Amino acid sequence: KSLLALRRPCYIVRKRLSGTQLAAEGRVLRAVLYVYHSKLRRHRSYLAMQQVEQCLKRLWKMNLVGCIETLAKLVPNKDTSQAHTECLIPSQPMLETVALKVLGSCKLILRLLDRCCKAFLLSVKHLCSEEYILLNTLASGLLSRLWFVIQYRCALQHLMSLYGLLSASLQLVSEIQQMPYIKEFTFPSDITNFLGVNVSSEMKQQKARMLTTRKPTSWLKKLFPTVPEAVSEMEKKRNFAACRSAVKRLGVPCPTDIGQPVL
Repeated sequence: KSLLALRRPCYIVRKRLSGTQLAAEGRVLRAVLYVYHSKLRRHRSYLAMQQVEQCLKRLWKMNLVGCIETLAKLVPNKDTSQAHTECLIPSQPMLETVALKVLGSCKLILRLLDRCCKAFLLSVKHLCSEEYILLNTLASGLLSRLWFVIQYRCALQHLMSLYGLLSASLQLVSEIQQMPYIKEFTFPSDITNFLGVNVSSEMKQQKARMLTTRKPTSWLKKLFPTVPEAVSEMEKKRNFAACRSAVKRLGVPCPTDIGQPVL
């Protein structure tokens, strides 16, 4: 039953990690780092974004999605298991490889979320100090989106549940035939102890820190001064008349309003 239950978690994890949103955010992050490399390569916000990009790069280079796809193809279907008394199952080396990559990816995603949170807070801090306004505006928006995409797609939670099924399947397969592939490493029975943190409380703390950050509105008010909402009709007519006289003075034909009947 544990082997049959692997198919759906493999599909969910593959869908969560191979989504277009996460890939798009990664491409935008690399583009921003490329543009600002020569100008701000020693700036603290830029260095923090580089750490986020390194975590993403290592996560993609693990090829976790490819390994999970291969494992899903080896998991027997319910029809085949009911029709025949014997069926092919994933080997112990295959299960150990995927389980090890799931453990590493959970650690990497935790690190990625932590770096996103810290880089976001740092960019907002420099933004409030009116330093490198364009870079920090891009960074704050990009990092917050990346954090919320990973968090609300529940990639880490689905990986943890997948590891629980992998651990049970690995124990079952090793009892059938001992073929250890990864030596000098003991697979933990509980992934929470391996990660060393309570994932739900850690995510809540990071979200609270990001949402309660002081909003950088001081420099926005300087760049975009507030305009009074109610403008008198006389001022509107005066501005329109000034623009019309300027157009006539320059010799530019005044455009005809297509909403009025033309004689």
